[in-house]
Amino acid sequence: MATLTIRGLNEDVRDRLRVRAATHGRSMEAEARFILSEAVASPVERSLVDIMLAMRTALDGEGLEFPSRADEVGDPFT
Repeated sequence: MATLTIRGLNEDVRDRLRVRAATHGRSMEAEARFILSEAVASPVERSLVDIMLAMRTALDGEGLEFPSRADEVGDPFT
């Protein structure tokens, strides 16, 4: 097993990790291992549209309007 030391971790991040670990019934170390394992488990390729849709969902649709492509380049079927 490898050892990883993380220096300069923001105290707020540490505190949120502690709360998240407690919520999941894990130690902070186990929670960090879980987060890192999940993050690198399978690379996910996402398109810009997928990212924008995820952001729109996260913001409940606030502030992210999608213009019609036909408005931008003209309707190719007319």
